[in-house]
Amino acid sequence: MELKELKGKKVLILGFGREGQSSFELVKKLYPQNRLGIADQIEPEAFQKKFPELAQDKNIDLLLGKNYLTAIGEYDVVIKTPGIPLSAVKPLLKKGAKVTNQTEIFLANCPGKVIGVTGTKGKSTASALTYKILKEGLLRPAGLRRTKVQLVGNIGKPALDFLLKAKPQDIFVYEMSCHQLAELKQSPHIAVFLNLYPEHLDYYKNFAAYAKAKANITRWQNKNDWLIFNPADEKVAKIAETSLAKKIEIDPLKAKKIIGQEKTYLKGDFNLLNMAAAIETGKIFKIPEAKILQAIKNFKPLEHRLEKIGPYSGITFYNDALSTIEQSAIAAMDALGPQVETILLGGFDRGLTFKNLAKKILSSNLKTLILFPTTGQKILDEVKKQSKDDKNLPQSFFVDNMADAVKLAYENTRKGKICLMSCASTSFSLFRDYQEKGNLFKKYAEELNPVK
Repeated sequence: MELKELKGKKVLILGFGREGQSSFELVKKLYPQNRLGIADQIEPEAFQKKFPELAQDKNIDLLLGKNYLTAIGEYDVVIKTPGIPLSAVKPLLKKGAKVTNQTEIFLANCPGKVIGVTGTKGKSTASALTYKILKEGLLRPAGLRRTKVQLVGNIGKPALDFLLKAKPQDIFVYEMSCHQLAELKQSPHIAVFLNLYPEHLDYYKNFAAYAKAKANITRWQNKNDWLIFNPADEKVAKIAETSLAKKIEIDPLKAKKIIGQEKTYLKGDFNLLNMAAAIETGKIFKIPEAKILQAIKNFKPLEHRLEKIGPYSGITFYNDALSTIEQSAIAAMDALGPQVETILLGGFDRGLTFKNLAKKILSSNLKTLILFPTTGQKILDEVKKQSKDDKNLPQSFFVDNMADAVKLAYENTRKGKICLMSCASTSFSLFRDYQEKGNLFKKYAEELNPVK
C-alpha cells in the first residue's frame, strides 16, 4: 500500500507492540487530520499507565481489552500486527476496507534496496552478520558514508521508523518472519532463504500453509531481483524453482574453506550456512572478500543464540533460549560436541515430534536431562521409546522453574563439561518469551555458582 492511499482515511492500528507504535507514529506524522484508532488486547488500566498521553487524547479511538476486535468494521484501513491472523480480521471489515501491515507499506514505499532474510532458524544471525558486512564493507575513507545501511524487522528497529528519511542509495537488511511475510504481494529486491522446518503450527493450520507464507519472500520477485537460497533444503529448493529472480546457491563448505570457522566466534554447521548467505550478499554489493572475512571474524554470537556463559565452577553454560524445534537443539549439540553433559529441554507443546532429538540424545554423551513442562515428558517418553536398553538412559529431572533447573545443573554436571539450554520448544508454558527464559538462565548460572 502506498502512503498516499492513507490520506483522509480512518485508520486502525491493530496491535500496539513495537511495530504498531511505529505505524501509528508514521500515520500521525504524515496525516495529522486522519481519524486514528488503536486496538490491542492490553487492558485500559495498563494502557493508561504505559501510554498516558495517548490515553488522554480525545482524537484517538481506543479499543482495548478482550473485545478489541469489535470495532474493526468502522475503519477504512487496518494496519495489522503480524501475529494477529488475517482470518480473524477479514470477516469484520466493512465493504471496501483494506488490510495492510508494516512490511507491505515499507516495501511499497521504500526508495532504497531491501534485503529480506528468512528461514525457520538462523535468520537473526544471518541478518545481523549481513548488516555488519555491508556497514563495514561500504564505509568510505575517513568515515564518509554515502550509503546508509540499516538493520530492521524482527531483530532491528521497526522498518517504518526509517521510511521518511530513506534515500535510493540506502540499504535495509530486513529480518522477515513468517507472519510478516504471510500477506505480502511484493518481495524484497534481494531475498535470502535459509531453511524450512515445521514451526508455528499452533498458528498455521498445517506445514503447507506455513511454507506458503515463507515463500512470499521470493514469490513476487522478477528477473532483476536476487534469490540467495539453500539448495540442500529440499523444500527451499522447490520454492526456489518457481522464482523468477537471479539465483545464488548457498554453499556452507565453500564458506568454511574461505574463512576457516575456527577463526570465528560462530560455532556449528548451521552458522556456516549463515556465513555463506552473508558472504554471497556482500558479493552482490561488490564488497572485497578481505573486508567480508574481517567482518565475519569480528562478529560475535547474538544473545540467546548458543551464547557462551561462564565458565562457573569449571562448568561452561550455553544459553540457546531461541531453540524452539528439535532441529535447533540437535544443531546446538552437534556444535558443542561430546563435552555436553547436561541439557535443559521442554516447554509449550505445539504438537511437534521429537524422534530425531531422542535418537541424538541416545547417541550422545549426555548424562542428565532437565525437563520443563509440558514437552519435557513428551521428550523423555520418546527417548525411552527409541532406547533399546533402559538401564543406560540419561538421568532425568522434572522442574517447573529456572532456579531449580540451574541448581540441578550444578549438582549433576562435572567440571570441564557443558550445560546446554536448548529446549526444542517454545517458552510459553513457564516463561513470557525466550528472552525471559534466557535471562533467567544467565542470572541463576551466576547467582547459584557455588564458588564465588
